[in-house]
Amino acid sequence: MTIDPAAARDREPSRMEEDYLTIVWKAYEWPGDRPTTTDLAARLGVTPSTVSANLKKLARDALIEYEPYGSIQLTETGRAIATKVVRRHRIIETYLVERLGFGWDEVHDEADRLEHAVSDLVLARMDAELGHPSADPHGDPIPGVDGSIPFADAPTLAAVAAGRRVRVLRVADRHPEVLRYLADKAVAVGTELVVVTAMDAVGAMRVRHAPVGDAALAAGVERPLPLPPAAELELSAVAAESIRALPL
Repeated sequence: MTIDPAAARDREPSRMEEDYLTIVWKAYEWPGDRPTTTDLAARLGVTPSTVSANLKKLARDALIEYEPYGSIQLTETGRAIATKVVRRHRIIETYLVERLGFGWDEVHDEADRLEHAVSDLVLARMDAELGHPSADPHGDPIPGVDGSIPFADAPTLAAVAAGRRVRVLRVADRHPEVLRYLADKAVAVGTELVVVTAMDAVGAMRVRHAPVGDAALAAGVERPLPLPPAAELELSAVAAESIRALPL
């Protein structure tokens, strides 16, 4: 049975639909990333055959455009559902960090559970209490109530050339161990770094914190004493590709 697109818009989506649509939506946020059956299976902890069956159902219900072994694209209705869930998820993550003291590596799974349970009224109160943030603790943009995305694009740190100074714009939350490593090294959203060596053949790069004095020198401002060199950090390919950084 195929659901008419108008009926799909009017009914309440199931948790399965929300989970699949949200993963597809998020996959397109990162450059070069595309959702695949294998990726969906890994993210959801199910078999590829289960994913294929559910994707066919979502396509029949006019929530995605999908052909087996082909691309997966959200329809207008599917995108609207996904955007609403992403908004809920990121407001909840922000609330958990800023009001309940969770670490940025602890909130993804908690928000996954809560996003299906928190009412619109509670979510609105949380949003107001936080001052209507435009981004979550990882720098990911929080969609507006109207579905708009307050987003400025930036390359991954892995693509930045040696010698460039950058500001961390956002960090992917897929790998909690990467988030913990970066937090231990005082790397967070807003941190400014200098790329010492670009990504090499074995998938590693080196960066250092950009001292405040560097900005003064660039602007031609004199300072009385030289700053000591910052310690260098070696980042794996996974870590470097998890960071979007705005070249300065």
